[in-house]
Amino acid sequence: MSALAALLTLGALAAAGPESASVQRLGPPAPSVVHRVVTLAPSLTDTVLALGAGDVLVGVSRFDERPEVGALPRVGGFVDPSVEAVAALKPDLVLVQPGPGNRAPVEALAGLRISILALRLSSVEDVLAALRATAMALGRTRRGEELAQGLEATRARVRARARGLRPVRVLFAYGLEPLVVAGPGSFADELLSDAGGTNVAADAGRAYPVWSVERALGARPDVVLDASEGAAGREALQSLPGLREARWVRLPSAALLHPGPALGQGLEELFLVLHPTLAPEAGR
Repeated sequence: MSALAALLTLGALAAAGPESASVQRLGPPAPSVVHRVVTLAPSLTDTVLALGAGDVLVGVSRFDERPEVGALPRVGGFVDPSVEAVAALKPDLVLVQPGPGNRAPVEALAGLRISILALRLSSVEDVLAALRATAMALGRTRRGEELAQGLEATRARVRARARGLRPVRVLFAYGLEPLVVAGPGSFADELLSDAGGTNVAADAGRAYPVWSVERALGARPDVVLDASEGAAGREALQSLPGLREARWVRLPSAALLHPGPALGQGLEELFLVLHPTLAPEAGR
């Protein structure tokens, strides 16, 4: 399953409403000391590594690309984790980003008496809750609090830098065919606001909507943040009135695409993308 498909699934979860909890536990309680962990999303692997607990990882998703986990078994994707592969690793704890598509295998794992920590990663608040909950489960509470406070401090610092700057109208595109954008309730929408951006899809009605090209043209963004996985559809969109006048930018890294400890780095990169004249090189 591609990262774009995962976002669409996550958008369906976010549309379920604010009553969905950030953190849910399924199956039996995890042991007081966790030695074996399986993660089912790269952002959750990032969190375990940032906590300094990479030695407990015994399995990851097929989409994990961090070199630290390059030799670990792959246990499937976001919506299709292999129950058999996960169970064979005898984990003390499985970390999962919940969505409608993976509900059945996750419930099957819980039915096998495997402890599950389901961490919703739609909003920044969700990410902060996931950092703290994972840290507590792994006995790294202090480090988890440091990571959470670090993200909050970065947001405050970037908001202060953006204060007084001219707002930049932004279309944040995760995919171009179809056009999938960051809408309200997504962590990208929140971070755009922090960085002095105005999300032109703020009225889209859901976190990761498929938007019509007509609406994108009518929005007339100053900047199109192109986070798509390929070039398909880019040239055609760039030629259309309403989008050809925009500054098209590729993200400098994947930090803003992983709702985890890298979001602070992603936000700082986003600020400089929206306000390039404030980059250090611009003053030289």
